Amino acid sequence: MVSGAEQIHVMFLPYLAPGHMMPMIDIARLFASNGIKVTIITTTKNAIRFKSSIDRDIQAGRNISLEILRFPSAEAGLPEGCENLASTPTPEMSIKLFHGIGLLEPEIKTIFLKHSPDCIVSDYLFPWTVDVAVELGIPRLAFSGSGFFNLCVANSIECNRPHDSITSETESFVVPGLPDLVNLTRSQLPDIVKSRTDFSDLFDTLKEAERKSFGVLMNSFYELEPAYADHFTKVIGIKAWHLGPVSLFADDKVARGDKTSVCEHTCLRWLDSKKPNSVIYVCFGSLTRFNKEQIVEIASALEDSSRSFIWVVGKVLKSYNDNEKDEDNQQEQWWLPEGYEERLKESGKGLVIKGWAPQVMILEHPAIGGFLTHCGWNSILEGLCAGVPMVTWPIFAEQFYNEKLVTQVVKFGVPVGNESWKIWATQESPLMSRKNIENAVRRVVGDGGEAIEMRKRARRLAECAKKAVEEGGSSYNDLKSLIDDIRMYKHATTEKKI
Repeated sequence: MVSGAEQIHVMFLPYLAPGHMMPMIDIARLFASNGIKVTIITTTKNAIRFKSSIDRDIQAGRNISLEILRFPSAEAGLPEGCENLASTPTPEMSIKLFHGIGLLEPEIKTIFLKHSPDCIVSDYLFPWTVDVAVELGIPRLAFSGSGFFNLCVANSIECNRPHDSITSETESFVVPGLPDLVNLTRSQLPDIVKSRTDFSDLFDTLKEAERKSFGVLMNSFYELEPAYADHFTKVIGIKAWHLGPVSLFADDKVARGDKTSVCEHTCLRWLDSKKPNSVIYVCFGSLTRFNKEQIVEIASALEDSSRSFIWVVGKVLKSYNDNEKDEDNQQEQWWLPEGYEERLKESGKGLVIKGWAPQVMILEHPAIGGFLTHCGWNSILEGLCAGVPMVTWPIFAEQFYNEKLVTQVVKFGVPVGNESWKIWATQESPLMSRKNIENAVRRVVGDGGEAIEMRKRARRLAECAKKAVEEGGSSYNDLKSLIDDIRMYKHATTEKKI
């Protein structure tokens, strides 16, 4: 317990998407466990995802509470209960969700002004909270759902524009001014980097809000990306605190996130039957959708690879005719090749999980020898904390940048070969062949020298991650330093008023 910390009230505003929300809730709970008064603002459906964890914290005597708002689904043109990006299977529905989130802004501002906290921690995607913090005379901390490496790569590309001199989408170029040699192609860059888009004004606002904030909270740890943590704070010049990996603080690895369709005991019993490092875990996060053709390629690759596997299958991305654009015809469905699940049950080679999976629990099992991932930052950290090497298959957002950290800098993974960035996780990508997928899986999960070396690197980092959050570790110390900074800010503000 930090002395005097009970006098500090910090309000958290997570974005309504699983990859943003889960780590930020973990950070809020971490603050509460250090004696801070914490209030989390969210909506009715989203609160269900983590209410049981918050209730346990309250029972343990921590000062943490939820401020629950009604989401304006109808006003945004969405079905009732659609309150999270994971519930929007089309770009059109995602845009409606963004609109609904925007409609909440006046009500959230009122809550901030009413509670008058000592600090606001909000997702990057709520830039307007900077102005509220200025009005209240308190610090605003921006939560970045990615790592230092991604922010450094993005900054370098924005400032130096190395891709402007590249004419081919597939030609490789070096990102200048970074501590390591990092190669990208134009096709892997977000559209917004290459030209002005509908989202350009928003991103300009986000960057301005970042500069005006007290600093940035990072779900990372210094030992993973030390050169980039230093580059971000000393070269780019933005104050930041690394507090992660926050998934290591999770006290319920099965109930974390949504409800899962798989029985914990069934999953563990299946894993217990496999040899150490023999299983590939396949999961593309909560937002990615593939069409049937790509699912067939993945299914065949996994079956042909001679490796056991757990595959977390998302709902299929449907293709629509021009006369099938209405949302009634855009209902998603689960889909796998005919007879596939039956064959897996007979052979015992694979386990299919439809929807949400207890990922942390699975990754930590000794049978897991590799992780085929979309390179979402939370997934990278969770795999790394379990000491598991990776097959990388980025799709959208900052995932291609994250991939380069895994494959080119830290070198505990191999790429499956996707080169095409998409603006939406629900858009079709170029088909990845079963041979590419199978080859990458074989390289990572096996007894060859390359696989053994990657496993060693991943396990060394896993040890570093665990030490970082322990007493005296880098993330532990940064959290203490951050709490002291918030307290000093409050003290200085009080002195000025007197």
